[in-house]
Formats: sequence, structure tokens, C-alpha cells
Amino acid sequence: MDAMFFIVLGATLVSFLLTLAFGRFVIPMLRALHAGQSIREVGPQWHNSKAGTPTMGGIMFIAAILLCTVGFGWKSMVENADYTHLYVLGLALCYGLVGFADDFVKVKLKRNLGLTASQKFLLQLVVAVIFLFVLKKSGDLSCDLYIPFWNLDLEIPTAVYMIFAAFVIVGCVNAVNLTDGLDGLAIGPTVLAGAVFAIFIYITGNARLTQYLYLPYIPGVGEVTVFCGAFIGAGLGFLWFNAYPAQVFMGDVGSLSLGGTLGFLALLCKQELIMVVVGGIFVAETLSVILQVSYFKWTHGKRIFRMTPIHHHFEMGGWSEVKIFTVFTGITVVMCILAFLGVRAR
Repeated sequence: MDAMFFIVLGATLVSFLLTLAFGRFVIPMLRALHAGQSIREVGPQWHNSKAGTPTMGGIMFIAAILLCTVGFGWKSMVENADYTHLYVLGLALCYGLVGFADDFVKVKLKRNLGLTASQKFLLQLVVAVIFLFVLKKSGDLSCDLYIPFWNLDLEIPTAVYMIFAAFVIVGCVNAVNLTDGLDGLAIGPTVLAGAVFAIFIYITGNARLTQYLYLPYIPGVGEVTVFCGAFIGAGLGFLWFNAYPAQVFMGDVGSLSLGGTLGFLALLCKQELIMVVVGGIFVAETLSVILQVSYFKWTHGKRIFRMTPIHHHFEMGGWSEVKIFTVFTGITVVMCILAFLGVRAR
């Protein structure tokens, strides 16, 4: 095992422990500040019991990721002048700030829906475009599109790819946000997807492994595994407090940061299309909303599902939160395994 393995392992463990430690004082602090979750009127009535549960808990894992990425990744920054993992960290922080603004409007200004849809979309798009251009300018972003399972590289125009990449990031941001409707439901699949991308990033940053496997080689990207380790550890630490019955919710400060990070990681390791597989739950949640809204408008009031996002459909059908979390997480495990079936040896 090389030194990087132990660095990543250290980042994972320390990030996990830091998130647990932060939870001990952040959750009481959020309660004292009356940063409680507001329950939307259109949601399931039994969710009213969750009203007042502290939200904005995403600051716990964001802080842990920040400290561990900088603490365990400083050596590569100094010795190799490699700042790729800082780009990912910066994007996660920026989306966290967008989510914080949305949560602030909900909690302090008592507007259940937070920022308007157009405001959120514009801010999400601006963050994505800025970091894509930074990554492109630094030479760390390739505009080739890798097709998994067929192991093909497609050369597409830079402008087209940048639009596609922005769509991937913003799409992931909103998909994870939609999934964050039940205890543990967003963080569980996110940690699993993060683990998959950590493996892909390690492989694509290793010239010897990419020679053996049909995967693109991207110099320097392997250092991002330090960030991935911190990301996974912090996510597991947060799940300790967010599992049913949740002691705290991540809020938009957490869900937007997690979604943007997953999309950015997929771009870095050229596995944009694999995101549809490992993030199958996020895709299903998003499609259920799109289909429901479209069908409702088309039929003037009819519905396909009892309620969307689709986890509410199963909830209203009698499934418990624990059952939904278990099934959705299990599906994600299977999808993550399927993602690696597209990797072939030469």
C-alpha cells in the first residue's frame, strides 16, 4: 500500500470523528438559535412532528471536510503545486453558502420556500460556470466525453462540453436537494456515490492503472482522493445524527454542497455518465417530480404518483422512513456495483 492510502484513510477517520464532535455542540447551538425546520403545507401531514428539528446541520460536515482536506492535503499543495482538490473544496463551500442563504430566508425570515426558484437556479449556475472555467484554465478539465461500458472517448466542442458540464453540476445539486426529504435519505446514497468516485479518481490519477484499464489518465487528479476521504468520513459522521429519528437536518447548506460536489467529482474523473448509474436514486427522485408536474398540467389535475418526490409516494403507501431508507440505499449499493462493470481490462 502506498502512502496516499494512509493519508486518505486518515482524512476519512479524522473527518468522521470531527463531524461527531461538531454535532455535540452545533446541534444544541442551532436549537438555541431557533434554527428549526419548517414543514411545507403540501407535505405529508405526519411530517408535522418534525417541525422545530434543527436544520442547517450541513455546516458540521462542511467544516470537517474543510479542515481535513487542507490538513491532509497540504503536502501535495506545497510539494507538487497541485491545487485540484482545493477547487473541489471551493465549489463545495460556495454551494454551501448558496444553501445557507436559502436556509436563512426559510428560518429567519419565515419563508418556507426560501429563495425563489429563479434566484437559486441563477446562483447555482454562476457557481458552476465559475469553477468550470477555473478548472479549464488550470488545465485540469478535459472536454472529451468518456462513454462507459463501450470504453469510447468522444471529442466534443469546448462550448458544448461546458454547457453539458454545467448541466451535470446544477442537475446534481437539485437532485440531491429533492432527495433530502426523509431522515438519512440523501446522505446515505451520497456517501456511497462519493466512495465510487473516490475509486475512479484514484484510478484515473494513476498512469499504471489506466494503462491496464480502459479509463482515461488525468495527471494530478489522484490527489483529490484526500478530499474524497474527508467527504466520505464527514458524511458517515453526519448520518449518525441524521438517521431516523433525525436529531438534525442538513438543510440546503448541506444538500446543495453535497450535490455540487458529486457532480464536480464526476467531471474530474470523466465519469459524467456513470453519475446516472451511481446516482440512480437521485435521478429517479428528479424524474418523478418532472413527470408528476408535466402530467398534472397536461391532464389538468391528474397525478401519476400519490406525491413527489417519489419517496413520498412510497411513504403515503404505508412504507416507514426506515424501510424507504433501507431500500433506496440498497438500490444504490447495487447501482454502484453495476458502475464498475463498465470497467474492462485491456
